[in-house]
Parts: sequence; structure tokens; C-alpha cells
Amino acid sequence: RGMGFETAKHLARLGMHVVIDSFLHIIPKLKEHTDLLFAYVDLTCLKSVRQFAQTFQNRGLPLHVLVNNAGTMMLPERRTEDGFEFHFALNYLGHFLLTNLLLDTLKRSGRQGRCSRVVNMSSATHYAGVVQMDDLNLRNSYTSLGAYAQSKLALVLFTYYLQEQLAAGGFPVTASAVDPGMVNTPLYDNLWSIAQALKKPVAKILFRTPAQGASISVYAAAASELEGVGGCYLYNGHRKQSSDTSYDSELQAELWKKSCELVGLQEA
Repeated sequence: RGMGFETAKHLARLGMHVVIDSFLHIIPKLKEHTDLLFAYVDLTCLKSVRQFAQTFQNRGLPLHVLVNNAGTMMLPERRTEDGFEFHFALNYLGHFLLTNLLLDTLKRSGRQGRCSRVVNMSSATHYAGVVQMDDLNLRNSYTSLGAYAQSKLALVLFTYYLQEQLAAGGFPVTASAVDPGMVNTPLYDNLWSIAQALKKPVAKILFRTPAQGASISVYAAAASELEGVGGCYLYNGHRKQSSDTSYDSELQAELWKKSCELVGLQEA
């Protein structure tokens, strides 16, 4: 639903063969698109992510674009079955694991002049983010906004470090982060009832539609002018400076190493 639903539609219209993680209720809405495959993955569950990656690899399909879109925000404190803070797991750690499990397929699918692409959905909220390396699950001090901001900053840090590794290895894959702006999607369903009531009239005037928000993901996934260009933070179809913290190379490397430990990957 939301931007993921719109992104899948637009990529299919561009002629891409799209594999979408989806709930059954949206399949009828997309049935006119014959180039869509539906598969289940729970990004808050590491076992489910591994199963999905294996299922995809068993299909023997190439992978030219990976859009890490799924996310949530403003949830009260809760843990996943693996014991991770929910925003951190869904918005970042599941995408980190999935990308790494599919990285070899992305490398094999790309070629010079037609690189594969990884697109990570971040948010302007990352500017307020602080990555608590000694307490990534925020057990000592939890706020829903702080948890969301941390997860989105983690995605940008991950994007830049991944791009650096890909470029150093000469692999035909690029990675970029995108910011869709304020979009009227079900993400805001978790706001308090009063906040939701105040948001509705404002959203009609100031917020983007899901289709408008998805346009930045589609741009990052398909624009010819971005061929071979990675390590970008994209907003409104343009490159933009992300937060100062996101360019901290030591923090990028530290988060990568810790994330590998958390998901059980051997650090490359």
C-alpha cells in the first residue's frame, strides 16, 4: 500500500518485471499488471528475510533494481520476535540483511553502462537522528520519534558505506537513498487520535499523494541520468546534502560491522 503500491505500479508500467512483497488484499488492485510476482516476507523477522531471499534466488531471475521501501513510524515501544526495537528492525535491519543476501545477484545482473541499483527509502527525519551504538534497541531511553529518526539515519549511513564498498570493488551496482517528502500514507495511522484529526486538513493541502511520493523511488530506480551514479541522497528529483552525521565514515563502518553481527553475516 502507499508508496510501495505506487512504486510497483510505475515500475511495471516502465516494463520491469516486478517482485513485490505484498498482502493479499492488494493483489486484485494490481492484477492488470502481468509483470508482477507476489511473495511474502516479514522484514521484522530475520528468518523470514532469509527465506524470501532464498526463494527469490531459487527462481534464477536477475535483479536489476532493489527498492527497500517498507517502513513504519511513531509506534509505541515494542520488540520483534528477534528482540530488536521495531523501527530499527523494520526500517533498517531487515533491509540491511535483504540487500546483503541479494548483493551477489545484483552484482551478476549489472554491467558497465547498465548498473544494478539499490534504492533505500529514508526521510527528512534522519536529520534529527542519533545512532545510539551502545543502545541500538533504545532500551535505556525510548521515544517513538527518536526510534524512527535513528532507523532512517541508519539507512543513509548504510547506503553510503555500501556505495563505497561497491565502488572500491568495481562492481556494477549503485546505492542511493531517497527522501519522498511529507506523503499522505497509512504511516500516519499511528499518530494519537488528536494529532490525526489535526493532520487530516493539513495533509490535503501540504502533503504529497502516494503516487507523488513514489516518483522519487521510480526516478532513482530508472532515470538514465543516474546511470552509474551512487552515494546520493535524492529529494524532489535532485541530489541534496544529507545530515552531517550521515557522512561520518567511522560511524558508517561501525554500524555496518555491528549490523553484520546482529543479523549473523560475516563482515566482508
